[in-house]
Amino acid sequence: MTINTKSAQDPDKRERIVKRIARELRDGFYVNLGIGLPTLIANYVPAGMDVILQSENGMLGIGPYPLEGSEDADLINAGKETVSEMAGTAYFSSADSFAMIRGGHIDLSVLGAMEVDELGNLANWMIPGKMVKGMGGAMDLVAGARRVIIAMEHATREGQPKILTKCTLPLTGVQVVDTIVTEMAYIRVTPGGLVLEEIAPGLTIEDVQQATEAKLRVSAELKTMGAAK
Repeated sequence: MTINTKSAQDPDKRERIVKRIARELRDGFYVNLGIGLPTLIANYVPAGMDVILQSENGMLGIGPYPLEGSEDADLINAGKETVSEMAGTAYFSSADSFAMIRGGHIDLSVLGAMEVDELGNLANWMIPGKMVKGMGGAMDLVAGARRVIIAMEHATREGQPKILTKCTLPLTGVQVVDTIVTEMAYIRVTPGGLVLEEIAPGLTIEDVQQATEAKLRVSAELKTMGAAK
């Protein structure tokens, strides 16, 4: 099984993913953005919305990526990338940061993934046989956040599905994923399985299912990604 070539050649896929997830933000939310693709969401927080971005290395109030030449090497996120700060940003120890996460104070956590399955199980921290720098904060985040969204490309670089019937890699969390957003689709995890709620422009239901190992149920209100609600 390989991904549809229309999606594989899509130059706007990463932007489509982060823009769609940005629509899930709400006023007053405390949000943790995982390293990699999820961090780009900071650039798409809707104007006028009061969202507080938290980083597990001890920062509350992350702003958008800084413009070239205005970086501050002392301001970094958990992925060691330079970030900006918002008015009122607070700094604290990693221990305090994880107390926030484990205490259930994070409304939304957005993470990348290697695999997600139809039960909402998540594998995103290691591949057996490859060097692992550490598990990071993902296990705490998926256990402590009130909602977990996965931001990832629909398939591997080799064209193999990442949304599976059952994860094959070591699990980060069991039945922790609420929503999956890829360049192809917006998929909700439910007790009855995976529900396809939105598809990318130019794709069909068959395109998405062909690139997905797990069986997808199609919402009666299926929409196009990027279309107005």
